[in-house]
Amino acid sequence: MSDATAWTDKLKRMALFAEIVDSGSISAAARRVGSTPSAVSQQLRLLEGALGLVLLHRSTRRITLTEAGERYYPACAAMVAQARSADAALERLRDEPEGELRLAAPIGFGELLSTALEPLRRHPRLRLHLLLDDTPIDLIAERVDLALRVGRFTDSSLVARRLGALQRQLCAAPRYLAERGWPSHPRDLAGHDWLGMPPRSGTADTLDFQGPEGGRDAGREGERFEVRVEPRLLASQVTALQAMALAGWGLYVGMSDDVRHAMAAGRLVPVLPDWRLAPAAVFAVTPRRSEQPAKVRHALQALQLHFAARGA
Repeated sequence: MSDATAWTDKLKRMALFAEIVDSGSISAAARRVGSTPSAVSQQLRLLEGALGLVLLHRSTRRITLTEAGERYYPACAAMVAQARSADAALERLRDEPEGELRLAAPIGFGELLSTALEPLRRHPRLRLHLLLDDTPIDLIAERVDLALRVGRFTDSSLVARRLGALQRQLCAAPRYLAERGWPSHPRDLAGHDWLGMPPRSGTADTLDFQGPEGGRDAGREGERFEVRVEPRLLASQVTALQAMALAGWGLYVGMSDDVRHAMAAGRLVPVLPDWRLAPAAVFAVTPRRSEQPAKVRHALQALQLHFAARGA
């Protein structure tokens, strides 16, 4: 028998000894642990044999501690109490959101998260750590509990749950359009300057435009048109791209939520307003684990409810 196995058996017998003392008899202890009095007595004899000391005086009616038992019991009882405390701590982690929740998302999701995660404010033992970056980070290396990803998702080492979608908007600064002309059809986009993020696949992106729905050009309703996008300017963060778009550098495809303030102020204007771009799917991504702690489950639920309320 290995030392590890011997210690494991001894720890079990120490816990059983504490149970006998707390229960007041071997038969009562047997009932509490789901065993038989003879089996419990056998385990007690093995423990006493390993120690070389008698721990209990046993009679037909009662048990009493020997001097060795009196010295041994407090440490055995403390061991059992520590084990129960450890279980209770994990039960709280499983059932009540607490500790640090590390959540990764694109930079532009800050405002969305401030609203979507509002229910988590009710849990004072929970700390929220947002890692906002438009470049996807390694969930394992950065100890991320939950991440939001936009667009196609193909990483089989992670678990992805589709939350919904965000509408995309092609826009530009009035200054740029005044200089380069206003497109009236997706085919007019050829030759325009584009702003974008470095493609993850190493190839140019393609935008899929869907025809007008009751707009000025309703005769093309249902028409689809693909445009190959090769950006003149690349940036790793959407905040930089939006700043360059505002400065008149070119056409920019942003999430409607991100550009709505600039569009409301007239600093950006929609391009091809009667044509729609397919929405961008949003996924909640977690490392592949069988069970998630309460902090992750509650965050997922809050995000799902938020996107459901948006009808996304």
